[in-house]
Amino acid sequence: MTSMFLQDLESLRDEARILDSKYETYSELFEFPTLESMGLTEKNLELNPKTKVNYLCGNSLGLMPSQTRDYINKELNAWAARGVESHFRNEITTNWVDVDLPLVPKIAKIVGAKNSEIAIMGTLTMNLNSLLISFYNPNLINGRTKILFEKGAFPSDYYALYNLVRLKGLNPDEILIQLSPEDGEYNLRTEKIIEYLENEGDKIALVCFSGIQYYSGQFFEIEKITKKSHEMGCIVGWDLAHAAGNIDLKLHDWDIDFGVWCNYKYLNSGPGAIGSIFINERFIKGDDKTGMARLSGWWGNDANNRFEMIEKFNPIQSALGFRQSNPSVLDVASLNSSLDIFEKCGGIEKLREKSIKLTSFLEKCLKKSKYYKSISESLKSNNKFPHFIIITPEDFNQRGAQLSLLFKPFDKDIMMKVYKYLNDRGTICDERKPNVIRLGPTPLYNTFTDCVDCVQLLEECMNQLIEV
Repeated sequence: MTSMFLQDLESLRDEARILDSKYETYSELFEFPTLESMGLTEKNLELNPKTKVNYLCGNSLGLMPSQTRDYINKELNAWAARGVESHFRNEITTNWVDVDLPLVPKIAKIVGAKNSEIAIMGTLTMNLNSLLISFYNPNLINGRTKILFEKGAFPSDYYALYNLVRLKGLNPDEILIQLSPEDGEYNLRTEKIIEYLENEGDKIALVCFSGIQYYSGQFFEIEKITKKSHEMGCIVGWDLAHAAGNIDLKLHDWDIDFGVWCNYKYLNSGPGAIGSIFINERFIKGDDKTGMARLSGWWGNDANNRFEMIEKFNPIQSALGFRQSNPSVLDVASLNSSLDIFEKCGGIEKLREKSIKLTSFLEKCLKKSKYYKSISESLKSNNKFPHFIIITPEDFNQRGAQLSLLFKPFDKDIMMKVYKYLNDRGTICDERKPNVIRLGPTPLYNTFTDCVDCVQLLEECMNQLIEV
């Protein structure tokens, strides 16, 4: 490393120590992989095998809270003690018939919703598909049939929207409208979305963007986009997978129509964990004749007569009425563990305050690298010299706990070499093709020192690539 970067590194470490003393970290509440558990001891012989990895991947899968074992074991004990009877006579935790209900107000607080607007159910894309069936109602008579979303949306969302249109008997090539950033830019400007809505809104039935774009890390201006969409008569839904537990959301106040998210990223509830939905209170009332048509099951039916086995659907007058099956008890226990940690650590507002500082500090560290270029500098260069740009917005109001690094030149496969170098040395992040490494410093368990350690390894790797 250059002497200039070493000087910067020493200064950054001093700053990190000060910030770490100011902003509390709750790493002791989580289980960290180690060099040994990751199979990295032979590549790091000078380090203790029990050394914790530098985990910067909470935007993909959050770490396991230590107490989750206890939460799950209690349900296993209830299963062992009373079997099926624990649905109604669970003396250890909550009767399984209502196991998800205590979690509803906890999640509602995190996403800014009324309790009646939240249900815990399914998984992310299953929930998206379920709600799309209800909320996408193309009108062939007045021509309001289009679906507006972003180019480069998470593929699962694209597949869901594409096949939704086919299920409605329409041609996806004619119905799906995807907006892209301007040439030379990596984020979709709100103004462009607003302008499109103003010009074409009367043809759009559904607007369905990501809350935070998984690849770029852009946090869309949910409130502004929702308001304009409603002015133009459109239904608005949001995939909040990368936003829930990350951003201080205000779903009710922002008046979105529906939202879906997984709970395994920033909400740390385990791989493939149970998901959640938000449905605006406007849509949760009515019986089987007057209420919103939906994909249904017995867990959405009035709990007072659910077990009478009658052939009449009487939906619960809340988002719970959109549930279909009884939830996995073990999944709910895992989610409950994480939600209790959120409360213990001061809630989403306090964590968001640290998150802004943490991500900004990581950005500051990255910009000290001689291999960093701004987007405009990269466009002006010949791109033969290996470097990276940050494609996540600089404004902290337009991003969460993620920075996406795009590596150039594209023909050198630099990204995978950097990713492997970091991973081999115990810094865990993730890669997203094409050519992006995502770094996700999570306020619950990451420190400012973690940011410095990551950038030091990144600089070492780039130096080696240049030497080769």
